[in-house]
Amino acid sequence: MILSEDQLQDLLDKSLAGLPHPTEWAVALEGSIAEGFGNASSDIDFLLVGHCEDDLPTMPSLLFVDGRRVEIRTRSVRQLADQFRAVEEGAKRPGRLSEDLLNRCQRLLHSHPLRRHALVEEVKAMMPVERFRRIAADWWAHRARQSLRHAMALMCLGAADEAVDWTRAGLVQTVKYWAAGLGETYLEPKWLPMQLDRAGRPDVRDRYWELEAAALSPGGAETARSHLIACLAFAGDLGLTGVPWRPERLTLERAAKVTTWQTGERVHVIRGRREVFALGDDAGAVWRSLVLGRPVLRVLAQAEDTGVTDPGPLLATFLRYGLVRLAWKGGGTVRPSLPLAAPPGPVTPPPSAARPLLSVRGAAVSGPRAVDLMPLPADRFAATAMALVWSNVVVENALEDLTGALRRAQWRVAELTARRAVHAALRGLFSAYGVNPLPADSDLVRRFDLLPPATQTIGTRAGELLRRTIDSADHGDALLPQVRACIAEVRGTVGADSFPLSFDSADSWRATLQLGYDWLRIGAHLDAELPIEEARDLLAGHGAQPHQAR
Repeated sequence: MILSEDQLQDLLDKSLAGLPHPTEWAVALEGSIAEGFGNASSDIDFLLVGHCEDDLPTMPSLLFVDGRRVEIRTRSVRQLADQFRAVEEGAKRPGRLSEDLLNRCQRLLHSHPLRRHALVEEVKAMMPVERFRRIAADWWAHRARQSLRHAMALMCLGAADEAVDWTRAGLVQTVKYWAAGLGETYLEPKWLPMQLDRAGRPDVRDRYWELEAAALSPGGAETARSHLIACLAFAGDLGLTGVPWRPERLTLERAAKVTTWQTGERVHVIRGRREVFALGDDAGAVWRSLVLGRPVLRVLAQAEDTGVTDPGPLLATFLRYGLVRLAWKGGGTVRPSLPLAAPPGPVTPPPSAARPLLSVRGAAVSGPRAVDLMPLPADRFAATAMALVWSNVVVENALEDLTGALRRAQWRVAELTARRAVHAALRGLFSAYGVNPLPADSDLVRRFDLLPPATQTIGTRAGELLRRTIDSADHGDALLPQVRACIAEVRGTVGADSFPLSFDSADSWRATLQLGYDWLRIGAHLDAELPIEEARDLLAGHGAQPHQAR
């Protein structure tokens, strides 16, 4: 070790003096210095072990002693026994075995006793070193397979740069698997060079560094593919099974709790009933082409038949976001993960900045290849969309009533219906920007601070109309075009300018019902609040009126 026994004992004495309650601890030095690694910047990691019934804190205390950073952790004998039992149980499914738990046990097993050596050796004997080697090797082997299979899939999808990164990750995991079988079980990869030097196989060490250097060399997709194949061969030479160059064994499968909903031409994909992804035109076309359960290469060929340029990266995005699942025939789901990094699982991108958020035809997207995460939880997204559609229905109804009232010189009725039309249009505007629940109608014109500055002119015009009174034909003749102009500005802003004239004909009403039904299906699936109770009848009738002949 880089510190002598006397230096360690001195640091320990000074560290224990800072503890509030003196206890008769067994003490061991853990970590990189105990392993024979480390440098002048390395932490001094002391583990204090005692016989007690209470659970001791997992969080370490950080001290600064003689210019060194010292970490002190405490564990009871019972807690350590529980750790070893949990590792043994987790070894049955290496993909689920906690990295932190494995790391804690490894550090103890390779620790250097400093006080009460007998108790330190007693707890270390709870798991034979040879058994831990096997568990650690299996843990690394599982990760190496996942990374290399993932790299293979990315290579097939044309994401060569990303495939190279996962190949490098799999290469590290492969040599860590091999080294663990030889007793080099220290988990963090930062001391891998020293571990390979100590392993006594210069041929393996040198080949690893050759492959690592080749990964950093410039080259195109063919170079990346050749490098991946070489790494797979190297992994096989080191005894890692399950990673031949067999891309036909990779399949794209359905991901659990992922559903597809289309409104108009817009495809929406809901993940876990919580998150909504809106797909641009190209992304939507590729998504609609998917026939899951087939080999990746065949799925890619079908996506290419859509006419979308370079669909492979879009499939890789679906995979990255957990909208589809990658599997290896006979080997289950491929879930790549990196040690000491984020846990395995789908990536969640930042929310879309497209505004307005949605239109009656679907969510707004940032471009044709977009796979945009909506900045609203799924149930609120659905409620907002239903409110937008319903507000447009009310607008159409109010305009019809306003026209009739003006023709009959019903000035007071016209005032009220004009306000109803303006309020409904404003509800649609606020809904398009994701405001849900909505302010009260009477408060809408005062809540434009919730919307972008560009909408302020709409607020000003709407406020003027809501204060308008009508007591003659002259006032009435001017009102209707002004209300229509305000509504047209709102609809142009939120993409509802093509909304059907709901009450103009049977065909337009049928188009309105279909539009509403598309959104109601999403809302019902997510248990979102429906805009009106009658909407349940539209759902029950699968978009048809309840008294319509079938």
